[in-house]
Amino acid sequence: QLQLVESGGGLVQPGGSLRLSCAASGFSLDYYAIGWFRQAPGKEREGVSCISRGNGDAYYADSVKGRFAISRDNAKNTVYLQMNSMKAEDTATYYCAGMYWPRSSIPTMRADEYDYWGQGTQVTVSS
Repeated sequence: QLQLVESGGGLVQPGGSLRLSCAASGFSLDYYAIGWFRQAPGKEREGVSCISRGNGDAYYADSVKGRFAISRDNAKNTVYLQMNSMKAEDTATYYCAGMYWPRSSIPTMRADEYDYWGQGTQVTVSS
């Protein structure tokens, strides 16, 4: 069974940091791009960041550029999202998603292009 599982969410103060993990089971991430999406209550889903296979070319939404960093460890079949200098507006449920992407170029952030989704992890930024 192909599965993505997120972890690492929680409550953090403004200015703090969290690292989310997206672990794959049932398939290898070697030929998959992974995207991180988030959705806050009453708001549309937003593409946050994505990373290609191989050398890991990445994309970041303007709202997180310079604060978030995506990385992958194919040996552990896991992708990470390091979130620094967090703001209240980062509060959302974060989802990772996988898409077959056998190339090194930056993948799309169109959610409908992603085939596999995790269950989500809640991130709350509040003092």
